[in-house]
Amino acid sequence: MTGPAIALRDVSRTYPGPPPVSALRASSLVVGRGEYVAVVGPSGSGKSTLLHLLGLLDRPSGGTYHLDGVDVAGLSENERAALRGRAIGFVFQAFHLLPHRTATENVELAMLYNGTPRAGRRARARQALDRVGLSHRLTALPTTLSGGEKQRVAVARALVNEPTLLLCDEPTGNLDTVTAGTVLDLVDGLHRDGLTIMVITHDDSVATRAGRKVMIRDGMLAEIAGDDG
Repeated sequence: MTGPAIALRDVSRTYPGPPPVSALRASSLVVGRGEYVAVVGPSGSGKSTLLHLLGLLDRPSGGTYHLDGVDVAGLSENERAALRGRAIGFVFQAFHLLPHRTATENVELAMLYNGTPRAGRRARARQALDRVGLSHRLTALPTTLSGGEKQRVAVARALVNEPTLLLCDEPTGNLDTVTAGTVLDLVDGLHRDGLTIMVITHDDSVATRAGRKVMIRDGMLAEIAGDDG
């Protein structure tokens, strides 16, 4: 597959009013395959809006967005959902694990709607958990896991469908400093394996892990010049 992983051109998002709210002003961004990009900015700057657009959870009001070379503007909701399930893995600040399902079952849930045969889900979930260092916690319930372990289960769930893009929204926001470092080490390793990663954060210690930083402020994206990560 050739071309960039992400190509935004003059993408904007305005929420209807009254009065209308311009959450993302016309912005452009190209992310190459295998890049590790941090999007930084204060609360209310437009980070969540950008994440929802990148993750195909919302549609832009203007501009164009190509994901893996696909112009997403003309896709139906079902086509967007299929592309999202195939191409994107999500990791959020809140772990979003079902408390009465084991770690393996939580990871399996990510494969319910993408056509993975039922017979193969368990093995793939276990492989994903092994990849994040949790092969010894396959049957553990979230209530018995530490914060770091919960986030690693969430990462395994994001990886199990072998996405081309990993979107992380404040992935260490609920973790202490030591545990956060462990999770970020895991993300570093995924990047070394060739995965395209975008981390949205207000924490500069998280952003410095990335090879490139982009600032969002008052709904405008801007490259942070002179930063080599």
